[in-house]
Parts: sequence; structure tokens; C-alpha cells
Amino acid sequence: MPTISPLSASRLHATFDPARIPWENSEAIPLPRNGRQNPFQPRAMQALEMALQIPTKGYNIYLSGEPDLGRSHMLLSYLGPQARKAPTPDDLVYVHNFADADRPSLFALPAGMGKKFKQSLKDLVEHIREELPRRFEAGAFVKRRAKLVDNFQNARMGLLRKMNSVAVDKGFNLDMDESGGLTLYPLVEGKRLSEEEFDRLDTTVRLGLKSRGDNLVQAMSGFMRQLSKAEESFQDDERDLERDAMDRVLTALFTPLEQRILKACPVKGLDAYFSAMREDMLKNTDAFLQKDGGPGPMGDPHGAAAEAVLYRYEVNLLVDNSGLSGAPIIVEDHPTAVNLLGCVERESEMGALVTDFTLIRAGSLHKANGGFLVLHIEDLLQHPNAWEGLLRALRSNLARIEDTGEGPDTPIRTKGITPEPLPLAVKVVLIGDDELYESLLVNDDRFAKLFRIKAHMADTAERNAANVRAYLGHIAGIITETALPCFDRTALAWLIDLGSHLCEDQRRLSLRFPQLRELMIEAAAMARMRKKESIDAAVLEEAYAARIYRANLVEEIYMEEYDREMIKVQTSGQAVGQVNGLSVTWHGDFEFGLPHRISCTVGVGHEGIIDLEREAELGGPIHTKAMMILKSYLTDLFARKKPLVLSGSLYFEQSYAGIEGDSASGAELAALLSALADVPVRLDLAFTGAVSQTGQIMAVGGVTRKIEGFYNVCARQGLKGTQGVIIPHDNVDHLMLAPEVITAVERGQFAIYPVRRIEEALVLLTGLSAGRRLKGNGFTKGSLYDLVDRRLERLGDYAQNAFRRTRKS
Repeated sequence: MPTISPLSASRLHATFDPARIPWENSEAIPLPRNGRQNPFQPRAMQALEMALQIPTKGYNIYLSGEPDLGRSHMLLSYLGPQARKAPTPDDLVYVHNFADADRPSLFALPAGMGKKFKQSLKDLVEHIREELPRRFEAGAFVKRRAKLVDNFQNARMGLLRKMNSVAVDKGFNLDMDESGGLTLYPLVEGKRLSEEEFDRLDTTVRLGLKSRGDNLVQAMSGFMRQLSKAEESFQDDERDLERDAMDRVLTALFTPLEQRILKACPVKGLDAYFSAMREDMLKNTDAFLQKDGGPGPMGDPHGAAAEAVLYRYEVNLLVDNSGLSGAPIIVEDHPTAVNLLGCVERESEMGALVTDFTLIRAGSLHKANGGFLVLHIEDLLQHPNAWEGLLRALRSNLARIEDTGEGPDTPIRTKGITPEPLPLAVKVVLIGDDELYESLLVNDDRFAKLFRIKAHMADTAERNAANVRAYLGHIAGIITETALPCFDRTALAWLIDLGSHLCEDQRRLSLRFPQLRELMIEAAAMARMRKKESIDAAVLEEAYAARIYRANLVEEIYMEEYDREMIKVQTSGQAVGQVNGLSVTWHGDFEFGLPHRISCTVGVGHEGIIDLEREAELGGPIHTKAMMILKSYLTDLFARKKPLVLSGSLYFEQSYAGIEGDSASGAELAALLSALADVPVRLDLAFTGAVSQTGQIMAVGGVTRKIEGFYNVCARQGLKGTQGVIIPHDNVDHLMLAPEVITAVERGQFAIYPVRRIEEALVLLTGLSAGRRLKGNGFTKGSLYDLVDRRLERLGDYAQNAFRRTRKS
């Protein structure tokens, strides 16, 4: 078997040469233009473009990606130019429905006309309230009204004279008080009796006078009806006169406004609304005669009765698009049912909650109509009523504003209104991750029908010349947006390498631009502290080190435990059945690697290989699967002609938390084979890699952190020049090691060995050839596999014959 050579330092980290950058510094880099295709997100761009070309209901968008990919920034950068090229949607206004006050009417007016319409009607009412009293005080009106009053008074006085004449004939006198009330007084000997005198009369006389009075009232009922009809006729004539005056005022003020609005707003139903409003104004002329704060009818001191009428002529400007140039883009950060779907507010009036069309409030769905509504699905699902309301609106293509506080099971309901719904023409974009997308697909059938377009964002891009150029353009955009100092060539090259470091792949670049942005801002602060006008690679390196220092307290605590040998991990020497494995630990958003001792013991028995982590319920399903693969490998290699008879146990020493993953299966297999062959394993090497049933070593995650974790422990215990890490060959391109590790490799103090098969790793760990299967039986004599095979034969023999042997006394 060929000797496994360690990797050279150049293979441990991708380094971009600053001389390859065609610009002197970040100020010379051309900025990417918003709205252009994002070269890093071709799938998402294609999906967005397709969705914008389909006006059909149901083609809304789910933008899928991890939170730190800059999802919102990318989306808004693309939608902004698209929205500016689109037509500006209409203003939305609610007005009083004169046919049914409980169902306010909705009108869509050309952008900018809603505000003018509202102000015009407000001015109209004020002008009518000013003009109408002047018309009533004009000479022609006063003369016509005086003539009506004179005619009525003459007719009335004539009737009263006739009634008085009849009363005198019957021995009574008819009297009228100041309010117009009629009273009959008896006459005795030509003298009118007062109430006191009437009460002093004899009872018989009083009863007689009362009976005569009742008969007289009956006889005068015809005159009373004539008098009532005369009053009604006078009031009708007076109203007709006022209506005629009001009609003239409306002709002078209302009609020009109506014609002007109808010409500017050719909206269906608006002419009928103006006709109904004009007729209602003619019916309620009295309301325009009362000034605010002046006495109202029936002693109303505040003119409340007038305001109860005049509110009908107001306009509720629900959505004002006068300030827009193109389609709206509404980002709703707090999507409650009220904020998203709108609501009908209520006011307390005389102890009761009342509402009308002026208390209808728009939601983000209404404001975004004709454009785009952007929502974060995590926020939206926190408000089930908002989610359900959104799905109902998109399914019916109508936005209804309802009283969200009342459900069908509410025991006490207050009288409400039902505003006319708004026909929807909006693209809704939900921003979320893949996990939520899959969950919604499974749990809500409506979701797949309403959000048919998935825009999937990638988190890495290939590290090629074109993408590096675009990457630098994004970096320049971040510098401009956040007003950072100039970045020189070395800093730009360092950021490109950081892009590969973040995704742990020498051939790819991380698209997590928000993470780059954070470090760039911190580097700018560091530069200010150092009195530097520009930022170079050294400043970025210092800012990155400071960032690590702020987050690695837990890692330091672990390192101290290794130093004090509280955690038993040896980085020198040899041991049978022990291998140094590697793991990755997360603390908050900080990731670091740690070495662990993996131990194995074997003996006689039929239990097989016991996974102590699983038995203690600390092992996850993937780790359990890896242990089963390990057993399958042993069975294929050593149990073709005999059974495996042994009792062995594998476990992570000093591990008190759950273990998941298969990256330690290679190390576990090495520990098991070492224990079976009774061959020591080097402890100055750590091993990470998953093993297959055929012995291949497969790629694992977090290999950079794992190597750095073992290196830190070795460095603290003392580098001896023999220490290193065995990794899968497939992980070589994923190495983005820290500068101190690369320096140690260059000096020959540390080594990284890539292996393709378990046999290569066993040679490094034990110094013995693994051996190969012979045609007859067994393995190459003296090899590791030969020693394992012979031990398994002995274990089988011991298990079968242990109690048949004669005990020696």
C-alpha cells in the first residue's frame, strides 16, 4: 500500500491574490444596478420574473432561503425597478351608501383624485352651509316666504274667527296662548270665568258647563282639521320654498363639482352616487342651516343632529396613492389581522359602540393592491387570523374588511357594517425557509394552490472569475450603502477568501452577505480606532479575531479543561482500543471543534458490538445507523465462513450530551479493530470520517473546525512534529484553516492526511498494513486484518468451549 503523504500548506486554504483584482480599491468598483439579474441567484430570478408575467390568480411567490442570505434586500432590489415601471394603482375611497347605510360603497379613483375628491366634498358642504343662509336672507326669498306666512296667517285668523263665533254662540270664549294653543273659557252673564271662579261654581253648574264644552269641542273638530291642514300646507310650501332655494344652491355649487369629478373619474356608479347625494341634501336642507356650536333643532345645543346628517357627505380616503410613482411595494413587518386585512373601528356614543363608513381602516393588503405585498412567513404564522384571512382573500380574489374582534360564537354582538369588498390585483411574496415551505405544503392544501411559484435562493456560488467579479460588486454595494471607508486590494482579496471560509469550500463562495456586512462594519470601527483612513487585510483580520474572541468563551473553558486534564485526551503516545475522534459543537452562533477519546473493549460473548451511546439514549438515529454500517463491514470482512462471536462496547469517553452524526464511525471502527488485534493506535493523530460498508471513507461536515479544535489542544500540550489529523480525501476542498494551523504545517509541526479507505487510515494509526484477503482463507500474514481474524477465531472457540475444559486444581 502506498505511503499516505500529508497535504501541503497550499492545499489547506484558498488564497486569492490581491494583484488579480482589476481595481485599485473599492471606490473604483462599478456598483450593481438594482433590478438586473442577480448572477448568484438564477433560480430565484427566473421564478420572480415568471411570477411577474402571470396575472392569473394563485401565482403568488414563496421566496425560500436561509435568514442570513439577504432575502429581503435581494427581493426589494429586484422589485423596485419593476414597480417603478408599472402603472400607479387607483386611490380607494369609501363613501356613504344612501340606499343601505350598513353597506358602504367603494370607489377606485385615479391616483391622486382620492384626496381631491375628499377635499372637494368637504369644501362643498362648507360652501353650502355658507351660501344657503345667504339665499334665505335674500330679498326675493324673504318676500316669497312673507307671502306664504301672510296667506297662512290670513287663513288661520279666518278659521279662528269662525271658531270664536261658534264658541260665543255656545256661551264660551276662545283664547289662544303664545305657543298657538287654543283654550275654551265659559261665559256666565257675559263674563269670562277664570279657573278659580270656575272652581267655586256649584257642582251641577260646573258639570253642565263641562258637558257643553265637550259638545262644543266636538262641533269645532272640523275647524281644527282645517286649521291643521292649513299648517301642514304652510309647512309644505315653506319646505318647497327652501328646497327650491337649496336646489339653486346645489345647481350653482354641486353640479359643477359633479361634472368636474365625473369627467376626471370615469368610474362606474359614481354618477348614481352623486344623484343620490344631491337628493339626500335636498331632503336635509335644515342640516346645512346649523353652525357648529350653534343651537340645533329641539334644543340640541351642539348641532349633533346636523352632524348626524352631514357625515354622510364625507369621504373616507382608504388608500392614497397620490405620492406613488409606479406600483406600491408594501413590507408588513407586523402582520396582525388588523394591520394586514384592515378593520372597522368603533366609537363610544351615549354608552354604546357605534360605527360608520368613516371608521373603516385599510390594511396592508389594500395598500399593496396593484403592486406587491411582502411578508415574512414566520411573523405571519404568529397571527392565525391574519394567515386565514390572507388565504381567504387570495382564494376569493377579494379583500373584505370585517369586524375581526367578533366571531360567530360571540355571545353579544354589536351592530356593524359590511363594507364593499375590494377586487384584488396584488402579488404576495412570502419570505421563509425550506422547512416552513415543506410544512405548509403538507399541512395546508390551500397553500400550494395560492403560492405556485417557489423562488429558491442558493447559499453558495462557484468561485470562478465571473462570480468573483460580481462578488466584489456586491461588496462595493455594501460599502456604499453603509458609508464605509475605502477597502484596498488586500482587504477585497481577504473578503473573497472569507466567502470561501464561511461555506468551508475552497471552490465556492458563501452568499451570506449579511455576515460579510457585519464584519465589514466592525472592521470600519476598528480602522477608526486605529486612525486609519482605509481598510486593509490586517484590519479585517484583527476585526475577525476580535469577533472570535467575543464569542469563544465556552471554547476557552473547554480548552482549560483539556489543559488541566479534566477532559482526558492524549496527543502523544499509543494505546490499544483508543482513538482520538473529532466533533463540532455550537454555542449560540459560534461553532468550534473538540477532540474526544473513543474507546472500545472486546471479550468473549454473544452480545455483539454494543453502542453504549444508544443504550444510554444519548445517540441519535444517524449515529445508530453508522454503528450498524460498522457491524455490516465487520460481517462482510470477517464472517463469510464463520459467525462473529464476541462481546464489545464502543463509546465516547466523558460525553454527557447527545451525539449525532456518522463522522466518528471511521474512528470507532479503528478503535474496534485495535482492540480486537491488540495493536496500539497512535494518539498524536485524530481521525474524522464516515465509513461505508465497503470500507470507503466518506466526506463529513465541519472538517475545518474539527482540525482547528485538535490543533488547539495539541498546541497547548506542545507540538512535537508528529501530530495531525486524518480526514476524508473528499473533504480536501473544504479546508479553510486558520493561519496558525497553516504556519504549523509549513514548519512541519502538524500534518493533515487525506485518506480514501479505512485501510489507509489504519496504516497511519497503527503502523501495520491492513492486509488483504487471500484466495484460500484468511488475510496477509502479520497484517492487522490477520491479527483481527485470528482473535475472532479464538473468541469463537472460547465461547464454544470455555466450560468444557478441565479446570486445573
